[in-house]
Amino acid sequence: MGVGPRPCYPTGAMTKPTPPISSDANLLDKVWNAHTVRELPSGQTQLFIGLHLIHEVTSPQAFAMLREMKLPVRFPQRTLATVDHIIPTLSQQRPLADDLAEKMMGAIETNCAEHGIRLLDTASGQQGIVHVIGPELGLTQPGMTIACGDSHTSTHGAFGAMAFGIGTSQVRDVLATQCLALSKPQVRRIDVSGKLRPGVYAKDVILAIIRELGVNGGVGYAYEYGGPAIDAMSIEERLTVCNMSIEGGARCGYANPDETTFEYLRGREFAPRGAAFDRAVGWWKSLASPPGATYDDRVELDGNAIAPSVSWGINPGQNIGIDERLPFPADAPPEERVSLEEAYGYMSLKPGEPIEGTPIQVAFIGSCTNGRISDLREAARVARTGRVAPGVKALVVPGSQAVARQAEAEGLHEVFRAAGFEWRLAGCSMCLAMNPDKLVDREICASSSNRNFKGRQGSPTGRTLLMSPAMVAAAAIEGRVVDVRGVL
Repeated sequence: MGVGPRPCYPTGAMTKPTPPISSDANLLDKVWNAHTVRELPSGQTQLFIGLHLIHEVTSPQAFAMLREMKLPVRFPQRTLATVDHIIPTLSQQRPLADDLAEKMMGAIETNCAEHGIRLLDTASGQQGIVHVIGPELGLTQPGMTIACGDSHTSTHGAFGAMAFGIGTSQVRDVLATQCLALSKPQVRRIDVSGKLRPGVYAKDVILAIIRELGVNGGVGYAYEYGGPAIDAMSIEERLTVCNMSIEGGARCGYANPDETTFEYLRGREFAPRGAAFDRAVGWWKSLASPPGATYDDRVELDGNAIAPSVSWGINPGQNIGIDERLPFPADAPPEERVSLEEAYGYMSLKPGEPIEGTPIQVAFIGSCTNGRISDLREAARVARTGRVAPGVKALVVPGSQAVARQAEAEGLHEVFRAAGFEWRLAGCSMCLAMNPDKLVDREICASSSNRNFKGRQGSPTGRTLLMSPAMVAAAAIEGRVVDVRGVL
């Protein structure tokens, strides 16, 4: 019962032979082609989904719809469940203090037991944020199609997978049929050239991309990330970049699989083993976009020019380098001025001011964007340099129980505690505040999460400044936004 090792390609999904594909096809073309069941009259593709991830918030309604339709889960072994959104990070003792959270926990436990779906609950030792546990367990693999009722499913594209965030009715569809009706996106290749400077992280790269292309720039596109700066990144850094593709409006984002990918997967629980792993690597290599691949659009950014970045407004595209000043609406295109004025009014900031020096009251390190072990290591480097400033509440929330164990084995939790940070249990925490971790009133939070929308972190008037985990740690210690390069 439950999830088992998965094939490296779809099996039993095709109703017709896979059509030939051109030698200049990019990765998306190849994966889409391999998982196509049929073309629908609507012009969409019926796409087979290799891995379905579910959590406690968007699945209860989907299971209720299945019961009404008297339908079983078609391939329960291709679905994995976890609890992350509503789970508290201080105490996870049952029953949970929040009645709605306890009902959601009870619902996913009942639904998984009824349908034979593996549930990674807090007792499993493998619980965590859905987009953290998939990669760390080796479930996320190159060439897969992945779906989850969460917008940041694009994270899994770091392995060369096609990963789609879906709505509740689509969660029902995948449970019932293991397929989705999707329109094939165009592909924009984004090359990041050069080498990132010290103190500049993957979070800064994706914020720079979103700033350059806009929060709606990716509508209708999948983003393929490449170039020397991306190629030099670890898998965990690529996960951060792909995670926020959604904030740029893209349907999904991915990087081509390479030796970094293969070494990350080697030996993980659900990855192939022995000769099967070698065969899988051969197939995974064949999926990568060739040098002459065709794209619908291409963009290049200079990685050398990217600085530590901080969001200042009410969408992730409203961000600047730490050494810049806030933009003047009059200098922006007319269609952006209303949003800029709204952002200044909400954030109580003024054009022309530096973002450096902005005071904070809360610091949050965690989320599916930046809650992995490499994120915590970088934040701990900064935490060793001082103590959390008076009046600042600072939280460190591991992305999974496995991340927490590794961090504790390395003594990182003691580093954080000694510096005045709170060390919490695994969960989504303050990223979206569907749990007790929330901002209060007009607090300003330095956050390593992915969204700075109005009210995102629990208070309808709370304010969020997105930045890298190292930048968050530096802000916590100084009590204000600072350039982490001066700390490191």
